[in-house]
Amino acid sequence: MAKNKKDELGKGLRALISNIDKKPVQEETSPAVSSASVSDILIKYIEANPFQPRTEFNQEELLELVQSIKVNGLIQPITVRKLSEKKFQIIAGERRFRASKLAGLKTMPCYIRSIEDEAVLELALIENIQRSDLNPMEVAISYKRLIDELRYSQEELADRVGKKRSTVTNFLRILKLSPEMQQALKTKSISMGHAKALLSVEEPSRRNSIFNQILSQGLSVRAAEALVKELKADPSSPKPKAAIKNDALSVQIRHLETKVSEQLGTKVRINRNHQGKGSIQIQFNSDDMLSDIIEYFE
Repeated sequence: MAKNKKDELGKGLRALISNIDKKPVQEETSPAVSSASVSDILIKYIEANPFQPRTEFNQEELLELVQSIKVNGLIQPITVRKLSEKKFQIIAGERRFRASKLAGLKTMPCYIRSIEDEAVLELALIENIQRSDLNPMEVAISYKRLIDELRYSQEELADRVGKKRSTVTNFLRILKLSPEMQQALKTKSISMGHAKALLSVEEPSRRNSIFNQILSQGLSVRAAEALVKELKADPSSPKPKAAIKNDALSVQIRHLETKVSEQLGTKVRINRNHQGKGSIQIQFNSDDMLSDIIEYFE
């Protein structure tokens, strides 16, 4: 008796779901459609959701989930809808689906729902917006799809996703940025704060100039806002005064980097912020190379 109890405890988290009503889907059978029960469905019968707003999945986090599934199994079922006898489409849980496939599972637990395409789109988009770490562009595109395809007003959308209307508006506005700026948002090279500062500059060339400074000098949001403020204070200037000065310094710095790199025979990087502070990085690959660099400066 003691041994049986120990074995049961050893099942860990899997023991907690052992009494859930599971209905395995065999090769030639299909599960009963139910919103409450959980059914084991063959992975080969499951397909991704074409309305999935997430376009990129963090590979490291995905592999961590794969390892967890190999050890503990899939604890949280995904949600699917039934398309036919042997075809199911993911509503929510694509990351878990991908990880389960990588972990080598043949079946996975699923909640099965029967809903129309429009409801699938809304569920998939809202579930991801609220629960996933989407980058700003993915959120903005999801909001735009909900407005375009489900005919929501911005106010209705804000209510549906539990956000302020101003938040929804700000995300939609970033879709007006140039492709380069949108890519920077996607890779998180700039933040939503930077994007808001850039959007307050109407003239494209001036906006692009400030964007380039943000990237090249690693400007904070506050620094970017200061550049924009200076531009608006002197609208006759083709560039902010600080931008003219910093552009000239940037050219000089890049020239100095090249010159020192050639002298030392290695890569040299000079970093400077808008306040004039910074650092010089000299790359070396061995103790001998470091000795040569030290000898050069002695």
